[in-house]
Order: sequence, then structure tokens, then C-alpha cells
Amino acid sequence: MHGDLQIIEKDANVMPLPKEIKTQTIKDYNRHEKDTGSPEVQVAIITTRISQLTEHLRANNKDESCRRGLLKLVGQRRRLLTYLRNREYDRYIALTERLNLRRKQ
Repeated sequence: MHGDLQIIEKDANVMPLPKEIKTQTIKDYNRHEKDTGSPEVQVAIITTRISQLTEHLRANNKDESCRRGLLKLVGQRRRLLTYLRNREYDRYIALTERLNLRRKQ
């Protein structure tokens, strides 16, 4: 019974973002050279991760733990966007246009 265990490969879509993609996203959205934590960078990284998990869930629609992680990321992105909208509306508009996100009116 135990001799027939399959080795399950980890799906590349469920794993964390590769370092190269994350570094490039930070470089594309940072406000200055050493910026890694501004709301713009955080939202961009989360958006990249959300699109990755969405593709995974299209192929594996019964993966409930992935779905829960996706919903947590969507909520985190929503809170960051609300913060940015309330603090600096111009940056919020620029970011949502650049990421093609729907805006709350």
C-alpha cells in the first residue's frame, strides 16, 4: 500500500514569486532607488501574486487552501489601495491606471 506513493511536484504557480519577478516589480514601481515598501510596490507585488494564483485556480478549481490565500491577498490589496486613496489620491489614480485595476468611486 505504501509502496505506490507518488512524488508530488510542487506547482510553480502556487509557490512564492520568483526572486527575479519580484525584483523587477519592485524596480518598476518604486518611488526612489531604495524603496521596497511603499504602497505602490506592495500593491504591485500583490497584484502579480493574485494573477498567478488566479491562473492556478482556473486549472485547479478545488484547491481551497489556494482560494483562501487568494482571498486574503485580495483583501490586503484592497486595504492598501484604500489607504493610498485616502492619503494621496493622485498616486492612487496613477497606480490603478498603471495596473488596470477598477477604482472605487
